[in-house]
Amino acid sequence: MLGIHDAAKMLGVTMRTLRFYEDKGLIAPQRVGTTRIYSRREIGRMQLILRGKRLGFSIREIKEFLDLYDVDPEHVEQVRQLRVKVNQRISDLRKQKRAIEQTLEELLTIDQQAQDWLDEAPVGSSQGEDNSRD
Repeated sequence: MLGIHDAAKMLGVTMRTLRFYEDKGLIAPQRVGTTRIYSRREIGRMQLILRGKRLGFSIREIKEFLDLYDVDPEHVEQVRQLRVKVNQRISDLRKQKRAIEQTLEELLTIDQQAQDWLDEAPVGSSQGEDNSRD
């Protein structure tokens, strides 16, 4: 059992972050008066939430996973849904990767064309610096 300050420190988040996820209904710490008490269950849920956010899932998707966890003691449906969402995320990231690679190629081509043009510019023109690619 941890207070909000200790829970936040352990998870590497702010107390505001913990209150945010509580407001969204993803965690429900116990209350002793006005003090929030975080059990191992709530810490585990927060770790799942943070992992889900790091992997690019929305709060709504994370909430669906957590709700399935509570409803399905065998976790079969949760794992099935997880696989569907994970595969969709993989597909989305692969599309983004292809788009980024295409954009980089276009930018590199433009940069090379600009450098070639500067190299061929009349000597009296101001020569641009070569701010080569990283």
